[in-house]
Amino acid sequence: MARAVTTARVRVPATSANLGPGFDCLGLAVTRYLDVRASLSEQDTFSYSGAGHVADTPDNLTHGGFRAAFAAVGKVAPKVRLEAHNTIPLARGLGSSSAALVAGAALADAFLGGLLGREGVFQLAAGLEGHPDNVAPAVFGGFTVSAKTESGYLCQALPLPAHWGLLFAVPAFELLTCEARAVLPNTYSRADAIFNSSRCALWTTAVALDKPELLRAASQDRLHEPYREPLIPGLAACREALLEAGASAAFLSGAGPTLGAISTDKAVTELLKAILQGFAGNGEVLALRPSEGYQVFGVGQQ
Repeated sequence: MARAVTTARVRVPATSANLGPGFDCLGLAVTRYLDVRASLSEQDTFSYSGAGHVADTPDNLTHGGFRAAFAAVGKVAPKVRLEAHNTIPLARGLGSSSAALVAGAALADAFLGGLLGREGVFQLAAGLEGHPDNVAPAVFGGFTVSAKTESGYLCQALPLPAHWGLLFAVPAFELLTCEARAVLPNTYSRADAIFNSSRCALWTTAVALDKPELLRAASQDRLHEPYREPLIPGLAACREALLEAGASAAFLSGAGPTLGAISTDKAVTELLKAILQGFAGNGEVLALRPSEGYQVFGVGQQ
């Protein structure tokens, strides 16, 4: 008879979604993390430390993902104590909400003995989130291309070329995803649809063939960034300055307000950091690397 799991720990990476034109379909896992330890308890409890503030209540995204995973296989979730430490900035466009959902679902899968598997965790979390762009890299790592189908979600992950430097300017103010989505139009022109689909194809080609010279065009967008610019002071000017200074790509990370840039030339990286710091103001500039997907550790049994 299999022994019951009593404790488990998961580490989930931050993610940058959209990457310019890939609205709700492109994503990238990066080296900031949410770390959560779960242990069986007489009641659901939650403690949080790290970036921003999250209430210490069991009414949270990680507990929600945990319970949903058990429900997906027809089981009732046990009561657990969750202890979370987070280095992903909250409400900044770096996938903190998706990380919380994935953490809960991955922990549940550990308690279920791998019944869902990584693919099942992806399907569940993407369904809960409503779009796969952040969930996919949090689960599979690297650069991901995802699509919703009639039967669920598809995802293909690719490794990002190691010499591509990733920079993110994180302003001090928050921008909730619901607010950033509210400003988007309901319809787009054929020209804008063609523009974005071609840029998505260029992004994937650039990663697969290590052709950073494609990124300047590949990171252009007409579906969401122009409509979100009024919500993010200095976004357009900073993006232009980055490209003029030699950045290979400049893009809004997720719904913002974080601005991402890619540098493949170490000689201009410090200049790009200075430009990004001017945009971030009282916030911070992060030099990150591509990350693997979530990792589960310390599974304890009795």
